[in-house]
Amino acid sequence: MQPQTETAHPPDQLPARTSRRGARHCGHPRRSVRPWLQPAIIGLALVAAFITCYIGLQRNPQPHRIPIAVVGNRLAADIDSALGQSADVHPVTTLEAAQSALISRDVVAAVEDSGSTLTLQVAGANGRSTTNAVQRLVNAYATGAERDLTVVDAVPLTHYDANGLAGFYVAFGVSLAGFVLAQNALGLAGRLRLRQRFALLAGFAAAAGLVAAVLAGPVLGAVPAPVLPLALTLGLLTAAAAFTTKLLGTYLGPIGIPVATVLLLTVGNATSGAAVGFDLLPDPARIASAALPPGAAVRAITDLSYFDGAHAATALLTLGAWVLVAALLLAIRARRRHDPRAQTGHVDVRAAAPQHRRPSSRPRLRLTRRVRNVSHEDRHPLVATGGHVA
Repeated sequence: MQPQTETAHPPDQLPARTSRRGARHCGHPRRSVRPWLQPAIIGLALVAAFITCYIGLQRNPQPHRIPIAVVGNRLAADIDSALGQSADVHPVTTLEAAQSALISRDVVAAVEDSGSTLTLQVAGANGRSTTNAVQRLVNAYATGAERDLTVVDAVPLTHYDANGLAGFYVAFGVSLAGFVLAQNALGLAGRLRLRQRFALLAGFAAAAGLVAAVLAGPVLGAVPAPVLPLALTLGLLTAAAAFTTKLLGTYLGPIGIPVATVLLLTVGNATSGAAVGFDLLPDPARIASAALPPGAAVRAITDLSYFDGAHAATALLTLGAWVLVAALLLAIRARRRHDPRAQTGHVDVRAAAPQHRRPSSRPRLRLTRRVRNVSHEDRHPLVATGGHVA
């Protein structure tokens, strides 16, 4: 009997008994589904978050303890009893006190008993949603009490911002610019030092804030705030968006950019109080509006534009805190990455000791050959002098 020998076949010429599935796996490796599935899931999550935040909050806004100043204790007690949890009634003794609270943005409306009618003073600068909600509430009380209602806009919006959304658009624009810059800065980590990247983000934030303030204010006339305080607010917002996006991208990796998109551009802008007034947001959305940079910036822009900067300092402190905390965490991460002791907890003696490499064998052979040739010529002088002894 002759021994049977196996014949090696090329990859493209498999024997007939090999199944098609086996041939496919032999010729082409199976591709992973994860690189295709992860971006699709992230995109769908962003779509769901955007629609849920923007449309969900505007779907059925309800007033939650809207602050209203009421002149006279008796009228204040009646309105408080009629409106319940929808309004937060602040009793005052004089109309001047009510107007002062309205101008300083401690309340959003003031009610006075003018004999047979009620006078409602509102601040249109607080936004359409808030103003309309207050008018509906007080009008409901006046109808039940069989009183006429007169509405006066004590703090109207500027002519070039009839809907009260100019501040929101400016804040959204500089937030988007800082977000995009931070994505580019993440790709420059290998080319620029951390100090240079910080200078890039800070310098761009200052320039973006100044340009946006000049365009929205003196050029277009839509934001009647002083230029320098407005530029400071917008610059801090740009820096907060940029440093926060870079922080999330540095710590979380590729998933950090979608997280920043949801946090700043979606949740932050949807709860900023521009499209839906702050007093009409549910409690979780109010917390987000007070804590996130877009909400703080929109409130500061409104305060600077119409209320003599009444509560702008608190909003500016919020923006500054975001910038400082993000920059500090980035600096700590960079220092730990370059410090081996921070990663292992001890110094590796073998890694710290200088490494003495052996010289390559090829130069040693060449050196040996040269020595051998020299010694051979020294031993045989006839070869060195071409057959003649010197």
